[in-house]
Amino acid sequence: MIGLPVPTPELGGLDSLLSTVQMPGDVPVACMAVGMGGPRNAGLFAVQILATADADLRKALRKYRKEMAEKVSRRAEEIRNRS
Repeated sequence: MIGLPVPTPELGGLDSLLSTVQMPGDVPVACMAVGMGGPRNAGLFAVQILATADADLRKALRKYRKEMAEKVSRRAEEIRNRS
């Protein structure tokens, strides 16, 4: 049984439905969110693919990921210190 689509403000759940039913076997599909994080995640996904064949891009992606991990660690520490 297929669950009901998750309602979203942008498309009223249509995006959830389509992301599920448009995934046939043997055809890899990458789905990104509609709204705030979707475009950024789509760009990062594309960079990850391209970085498999481009050393400079791979280096830049590693740097970005390291900076993001440090940012998350700092924010987590700030939250822990508030408690």
